Order: sequence, then structure tokens, then C-alpha cells
Amino acid sequence: MKLFPLVLLAASPAVAGPAFVDRSEGLPGGHVYGGGWLHFVGGGVAVFDCDGDARPDIFAAGGENPARLFVNDTAGPGAPLSFREGAIEPLTGVTGAYPIDIDGDGPIDLVVLRVGPNLILKGDGACGFADVTADWGFDAGDRWSTAFTATWEGANDWPTLAIGNYVDLKDPDGPFEACDVNELHRPEGRRFGAPVELSPGFCALSMLISDWTRAGAPELRISNDRHYYVRGGFEEMWRLDPLGPRTESDGWQKVSLWGMGIASGDLNGDGLPEVMLTSMGDQLLQFNDGGTMRNAPFEVGATAHRPFVGDDGRPSTGWHAEFADVDNDGRLDLFIAKGNVDQMPSNAIHDPNNLLMGQADGTFKEAAAEAGIATGERSRGAALADFDGDGRLDLVVLNRRAPMELWQNVTEGTGTWLAVEPRMSGPNSRAVGAWIEVRTAQGVQTREVTVGGGHAGGQAGPVHFGLGAATAAEARILWPGGEWSEWTSVPVNSHLTLTPEGLIPG
Repeated sequence: MKLFPLVLLAASPAVAGPAFVDRSEGLPGGHVYGGGWLHFVGGGVAVFDCDGDARPDIFAAGGENPARLFVNDTAGPGAPLSFREGAIEPLTGVTGAYPIDIDGDGPIDLVVLRVGPNLILKGDGACGFADVTADWGFDAGDRWSTAFTATWEGANDWPTLAIGNYVDLKDPDGPFEACDVNELHRPEGRRFGAPVELSPGFCALSMLISDWTRAGAPELRISNDRHYYVRGGFEEMWRLDPLGPRTESDGWQKVSLWGMGIASGDLNGDGLPEVMLTSMGDQLLQFNDGGTMRNAPFEVGATAHRPFVGDDGRPSTGWHAEFADVDNDGRLDLFIAKGNVDQMPSNAIHDPNNLLMGQADGTFKEAAAEAGIATGERSRGAALADFDGDGRLDLVVLNRRAPMELWQNVTEGTGTWLAVEPRMSGPNSRAVGAWIEVRTAQGVQTREVTVGGGHAGGQAGPVHFGLGAATAAEARILWPGGEWSEWTSVPVNSHLTLTPEGLIPG
């Protein structure tokens, strides 16, 4: 049954099943996201190049343990993944972090989420970081922060930052029905103004600003945990201009779930992003029908509602979700990090992570056990990134109460690929809000450059495209502000930088 059209199908190569090798020994010492109730949620990783060597590095939340920076020392394409300990001031209470170049100077900065005051760390381009929270006028707050997203609005020099907060720890009647408010931090020149409260809050665990309708008006989606909002809450969409929540009267269909993470990606080639919402029980995939979200039918195979190995038949608990092309066949696949909150008897304890491979008919097929990554720890944050530069996406997974995992992609017979990094001068150096299109003889793929989503962590770096059997490709970008670049011929199997002025080969 063909459920929806996909690009790059006709000429996709015959790819072997996905395969990964455990390279966790390549991380210096075991790292665990630890702590009690305050760290049942969170546990994200930020993946970005902190020293300009084109090898992605990792900042990992620690909860009650210190957060850590892992600097990539991998020798080259195909070499075993290897990291060294980075120098960073000890930080505890960290739930997650997101990489973003706030001040437009080139090096990536970090927004660090915590139980307690949040932080902004300015990167120096050599994997060093300085706390500029107060210098940049950022109100650090003193809340339980668990979600983040950002965008550039208009001609602002600095981005607008959205912070999602969980349970209000100061509410004497909590924790149930005691969700805290969320915050919007807008810039005032090259500093941040006082935060604007987004109220009511429903215990946010993930946020993503995206131009969901391709109308040039990005909106803020918030995924919320109904375990604590109990009733009356729902998944939210907020307009940024004018600021206010979308309602049922203007087309927003209310959905309530145990929202943990958000992922977006264009699955059917129409240029609009679909959205994946993780949860306790069913994971919810929604198709974007001209800006109206429609729940995917069960037959698509994306619900991932119970463990697929072992004998624990209780419902799953999904956290980080991420669309990416693991085998470079031109179809987006879907990774979901799974794990019990702690010891919840209603849900599976040994809950393997999912690797759902996109099929030619638009469905997904489970392949995590075949790939070797179906571990049953309490996983939280994760990231798919090309750590060794061979064009195949590797995997890092952060676990609660168990060591962090690092997996190297060794899938045989993968298709060709591109890693496209848009760059601009001045503010918004990484072109957040841009839309990248890559065209081959088999069709056009579209990706949006966003900051946010996932669960408590995200990436900054090149956008990966699998190209199937294509031997030639073109790329163009819709830049923030609405100007398209010209179609540019680009070499396949390459890492390249595109600017408004043209191509810079990697």
C-alpha cells in the first residue's frame, strides 16, 4: 500500500541493513545522567564543532553529575570514533543544552538548561567557554528548565530565545497541576530584554520554532507532559507576531499526550515539515497538510508503542526523536530514544531504542536490533551526526543511571550524500530559518535550519542529505529574509558551505 509519495525512490541503491559498532570506549570515562526526581526528565546532548576542525564535538548534560565536554579526536573517515575530555567549568544541575551562535562572531555558543539558573556560555572557537549570562543581560531565572528553541526575528542582531519550564518547584500545592510558565527572551540590540512569560504553562519538555506553513511566519510549538498538567492542558502552538497562542477557532487542533520530544522533517517531498511527538505509550506522527496537522494512520508504523524485543509488553516511553537518513538511500529514517521515567510499573522497564527505517511505500520498518543499537537502558537525549566524516551518520545516546553510548555507522552499500552548511555574514551566521533544497534526477529534498526540538539537546552544523544512487546534484537555499539563491551544481559525497555569494567547497 502506497501511503504517500517520496522522493529519490526509483534509483535508490540496494543497501544492506543498517549496522553500527559500539565505540563507547572512545569516550574518556563513563558518563551518566544522574539524579533523583529532578532529573527524571532532561538528559540532552549538544552536538557542534567547538574548534573549527569540521569534526562534531559533544556537550553532555549530567544532572546531579557534572556536565562534560567531549572533543572529537577521530583520526579520519572510517577510523574508530575517539574523543578527549574538554576543559569546562564544573556545572551541575544541567538538564540539557543547545548550540547557537548568539552574537554572530562565528564560534558556537551554548544555552545551558538547568534546575536552577540557566546559563549562556560564549564559545571562543577553541573549545573554551566563558559565562556571559549577566554580561548579555540574560535573565537566568531559577526554575526547572527542560526545553529550548530559538529564531531570528526581523532585522534583530540577536536571536529570540524561548525557554520551556517544567514543574513549578515553589508551588506548595505541587507537583501535580503545578506547571510553571515558559519564557520568551527577545533581544534589545546586542543584549536581552526582560523575559516575556508565556502562560499558562503545561510542563514543557520540548519546543521548536519552525515556519510550519512556509508562509514566512515561524511559530513556536510546545510539547507538554500531561503527567503533571493532569487536565486542561494540550500541545501548544504560539504565534510570534503578534504574540499569542493558536486556538481551535483558527485551525489549531488540540492534542493532549505525555509530550517528551519533537522532531520535524519533510517526509513526502511537498516542502512542508511533518512532526513527530514522542510520548508515554504511542508516539504520534503528524503529516503536514498545508499547515494543518493530520495524525498518521497506524499502518505507517511510527507509533513505536511497545518494546519490539524482549518479553516486556508494557507501553514504551519515548524521549528524543530525530529524522535523518541513516543509510543514505534518500528517505528519512527516524531514531527514538526510549526509557522508563525511573521505575514506573505501568510502562516497560527494558525499553529498547527505535531505529525506524523509511521504506519506499512511505511506511517505517523497525531495524534497531538488526543495527545492533537496541539497548534497553533509560535513554534520554541523543544525536545522529557524522563524527568521523565518512558520510554516514553515527549515533550518541545519553542514558539516565547508565553510561553514555557512542555508536559508529558501518552500514555497507550506502548511497551518495551531501553535508550542506549555510553560512551568512553578520547576525544569524548559521542561517537559522533557512530552507535548503537539494535536487537530483530523482527529485527534490527539503530541510529547514532550526534550533530546538529533540529532547533537551540539539545540533549546529551541516545538514545531511542522503542521495541514493545519484551521481550529480544541485543545491539552493531560501535565505532568512526571503531571497532564493540560484541552483548550484555541487559535488556528491562532500561537505560544502553555501553562502549568499555562492559555494565554498569543504
